[in-house]
Amino acid sequence: MSLNSVSSVVSAVAAQSATSAQSAKKESKSDSTASSKNFSDTAAVYEKSSDSTSSKDSVKKNNSADRSAIVQALKDDAEQRKQQLIEIVRKSMSGQASTWNKSQGLKSLFENLTVDADTIAQAKKDIADDGYWGVNQTSDRILDFAKALSGGDASKADELLEAFKKGYKKATGAWGDELPSICKDTYDAVVKKFDEWKNGTQTDSTQA
Repeated sequence: MSLNSVSSVVSAVAAQSATSAQSAKKESKSDSTASSKNFSDTAAVYEKSSDSTSSKDSVKKNNSADRSAIVQALKDDAEQRKQQLIEIVRKSMSGQASTWNKSQGLKSLFENLTVDADTIAQAKKDIADDGYWGVNQTSDRILDFAKALSGGDASKADELLEAFKKGYKKATGAWGDELPSICKDTYDAVVKKFDEWKNGTQTDSTQA
């Protein structure tokens, strides 16, 4: 074989190798592009799940409903406490007024009793300063009831004082006229003891 023939073969082989290399590079680049495209497509179709948002909204709604229920329960409880104190005060003032009537020899408006000497004597003891229906003990009992209903929370003093005033007004209405002076004195004593409780200025003799 001549030298020219050998050179021609070498040139042909080199050209074929170059063409193969270029083809391989193109295929590699195409595969890379396709792979990159596939990755991008996959990323592009990813969507954040809405379950998380729905769950958060549901939790918020539940929390809001729970708070509303708690607030309503607290309001109902406060109203129940006030109604209890109103009734206690009504009965206390009526009882005190009735006892005062007996001490004066007057028949009670709420009891069908004969006012004899013994009844009058007992009634006078009961409305004395140290008696069960006296100003001190009656006002102490009312304050003690208020404290018990509030759980000893002095921040509820004003609220419960208003309930006391409503109870006193009811007792007055049931009496038909102004309550006896002993009831008015008890009213003043209760207001003073409520103020002392609220302000933390109660003396040992008035603390529960």
